[in-house]
Amino acid sequence: MNPFLGYAFSHMGVVTTLDYIRMFKHLRKWFVAHCFGHSRQRTRLVSKDGRCNIEFGNVDAQSRFIFFVDIWTTVLELKWRYKMTVFITAFLGSWFLFGLLWYVVAYVHKDLPEFHPADNHTPCVENINGMTSAFLFSLETQVTIGYGFRCVTEQCATAIFLLIFQSILGVIINSFMCGAILAKISRPKKRAKAITFSKHAVISKRGGKLCLLIRVANLRKSLLIGSHIYGKLLKTTVTPEGETIILDQTNINFVVDAGNENLFFISPLTIYHIIDHNSPFFHMAAETLSQQDFELVVFLDGTVESTSATCQVRTSYVPEEVLWGYRFVPIVSKTKEGKYRVDFHNFSKTVEVETPHCAMCLYNEKDARARMKRGYDNPNFILAEVDETDDTKM
Repeated sequence: MNPFLGYAFSHMGVVTTLDYIRMFKHLRKWFVAHCFGHSRQRTRLVSKDGRCNIEFGNVDAQSRFIFFVDIWTTVLELKWRYKMTVFITAFLGSWFLFGLLWYVVAYVHKDLPEFHPADNHTPCVENINGMTSAFLFSLETQVTIGYGFRCVTEQCATAIFLLIFQSILGVIINSFMCGAILAKISRPKKRAKAITFSKHAVISKRGGKLCLLIRVANLRKSLLIGSHIYGKLLKTTVTPEGETIILDQTNINFVVDAGNENLFFISPLTIYHIIDHNSPFFHMAAETLSQQDFELVVFLDGTVESTSATCQVRTSYVPEEVLWGYRFVPIVSKTKEGKYRVDFHNFSKTVEVETPHCAMCLYNEKDARARMKRGYDNPNFILAEVDETDDTKM
């Protein structure tokens, strides 16, 4: 909705100069966001849903061979369409390969009808008449169907050895592929999808200090045990020696009122970073924030209560997604039945509040107030005693 129309409908009464100023600010923000927002999209290292935007180039063949050495991890990290292709290919390929071997055994032993075996001829495998019946026997053997129509006789040691080998290899293939499917389904990465962060980060005063605040929520009722939250500020820096470091990382400490470890993550939490003299946001201001070039990556580590698997959730914020002078709308309330209700409709909603336009200004203001309350000794001050005379005589 156009903010100009929103203000027109919300102020049906007298419009003052302050209303015009506010309306102009909102109209300017709306115009910049819609006209220049798409052209100023910044490159992210970490997307909003936690995926990393990075690629590896010029990797030598020896390093690529590592992916085949660690075949289990490679199969687990495959996309579902590739994993199902490998799954189907593994079974169909093994059935066809052993079907071909059973056909070769029957062909060598002259069990096939085209050889016109004698009536007293004992075949290696009963009722194998061609490649199709050999494939069906291979399928029945590997998946242990056992229809009872085709079976191995004691006539050929080669057939007995092939039967044993296929049975063992079939168990290995079943264990590996079924385990890979089960492991991918139960990966804690899927549990991390139930952890959501607010679309924007806000900067406002909290407890008398200027803080950067982010809201995070757990959409499941099961807890994350031993949760720990922290952040990294990524930006390009130049060292005193002239070296340019792309994606230079700076630690950002996030806390809640009870600390940043072992969070009681039953309801949405508002985590905050105190912008003090040691913070990389200390020298930023409301007017220059959008001109900065950084990416704030936030991590949440925890152990899934139901599976005891460790998972990590991450997201990122660019300067356009950090709102200076705003705070989050409360979303937790208590119903008449005595239950606590979380309104996720207002999860990412913010309201504008009065906030210093820079952290340095806030600390300078505090220092000025502290100096006004304190007294200072003047070394040049001399107390002179004055004799008082009574000029009035009775």
